[in-house]
Amino acid sequence: MSTDSISVDQLRDRFRAQLARATTDADLKALHDEFLSRKSGAVTGLMKTLGALPPEARREFGQLVNTLKTEIESALDEKRAALEATRRPAGAVDVTLPARKLPMGRVHPLMRVRHEVEDIFSHMGYEILEGPEVEDDFHNFEALNMPPDHPARDMQDTLYLDAPIAGGTWGAHRGKVPEAQVRAATLLRTHTSAMQIRYMKTFSPPVRIIVPGRVYRRDNLDLSHTPMFQQFEGLVVGEGVTLADLKGTLEAMMRALFGDVKVRLRPSFFPYTEPSAEVDVSCRACGGAGCGTCKQTGWLEILGSGMVHPAVFEAVGYDPEKVTGFAFGLGMERVAMLKYGVDDIRLFYENDLRFLEQFSI
Repeated sequence: MSTDSISVDQLRDRFRAQLARATTDADLKALHDEFLSRKSGAVTGLMKTLGALPPEARREFGQLVNTLKTEIESALDEKRAALEATRRPAGAVDVTLPARKLPMGRVHPLMRVRHEVEDIFSHMGYEILEGPEVEDDFHNFEALNMPPDHPARDMQDTLYLDAPIAGGTWGAHRGKVPEAQVRAATLLRTHTSAMQIRYMKTFSPPVRIIVPGRVYRRDNLDLSHTPMFQQFEGLVVGEGVTLADLKGTLEAMMRALFGDVKVRLRPSFFPYTEPSAEVDVSCRACGGAGCGTCKQTGWLEILGSGMVHPAVFEAVGYDPEKVTGFAFGLGMERVAMLKYGVDDIRLFYENDLRFLEQFSI
């Protein structure tokens, strides 16, 4: 084998080794320039040596160089085609990249409280109902022993509608409200007790329901007040229902919500219950010893309750001589503030992620 053919073979081996390492268009361009450039290419340099060879060797060497040039050109074209076939389309997503880390969602603290209370009472056999947020005066006030001139109406500064809205269906899951209850809605409900009236006017005792939902009052937004808040009201009606049943129910609920706390009932007044009671729980911050949270009393007010007033039973067609019942109502925000140590009710509605992310998943 001639020294010329050895130099061609060496150049071929060098090209193949470098081609195997080429992974980009820039690498292929560099290879083309190194071997096939018209001015400084290695193959071009071999062609320039033809004139110095004897006539009998010139033809053979020229064929070897041309064959090498053709091989290099074909190999470069094949490599470009292979790179093009594996190239991602413009704007394509690289599925091998790690995914972006998305923030983990949380259950809102008010929804946590709602779920907890619903679980507590559903295990006790209560029905969970929802009612309309726009109500009429009869269901919101009059049937609850608050006639037009009753001073208790001043306790609930009401948001009235500019124009009445025709009555319609209600939230109980067992059907449509009877025509006798269809009235024009004139206000935003101030409590969910209106749903208790609707239910009792439709169904006979025994009754065991809870009614969660949003309520509205003309309150200024501050640390402890908001014009829209959420309530949870309960009602039990049947034969032989007593104040002891109410106290036992409330103690079970409070201990399920707050743990080992003490519960006390204080005499109070509500127009739709008699007797009425405010319910306090022992302060969790100081264990009842007295601190700034409980204003040195050792107790925190949590809800209102009482035995259903006979006038309410008469308004819905129940016989107060045969049945008795109790009712209670609590604000979900109030429970959440006590349960999670929140001192500003506005935080629940500002959607500030710094606040919401403090609650576990």
